Amino acid sequence: MPTMGRLIGAVSFAILAWYTSMLIVPQFPEGTDLGLFQEINTVFGLFAGWRIAGPQAGLGWSACISYGITTMVAMVVMALFFNSSIVMVRRSLRKRYDNAGEAIIDVFALFAEHGAMMMTASIAGTLLCGCIIAGFITEIAGRRFT
Repeated sequence: MPTMGRLIGAVSFAILAWYTSMLIVPQFPEGTDLGLFQEINTVFGLFAGWRIAGPQAGLGWSACISYGITTMVAMVVMALFFNSSIVMVRRSLRKRYDNAGEAIIDVFALFAEHGAMMMTASIAGTLLCGCIIAGFITEIAGRRFT
């Protein structure tokens, strides 16, 4: 059921995903075709905020930090896996893999590579501070409009 906590959670984590994606773009090599990278990550932030943070809004101040961090981790894992899968599909269409097993293994290698690319102080700090702030905003909305 739609609630104000779900809406605010979805919007706040979508904003966090969009802003963090802007910080990640310069980490890719020059000339990398990112396609709809920021938009896709924003959709994952929207989905995670709606499904994870939103329903838990109103549980308390200490809980909002927990579900903020949980939502951020889920958002990052979904985005990393999806974007790694897209890169794998592009590579497979260029006949870079000999079999399907090699392609699936490369998804996890790309996942680790892209995850390591994200681990700069500015990106990790933005994600950590942003998820706590988004959790507090979701909690306030959940308490105020219940």
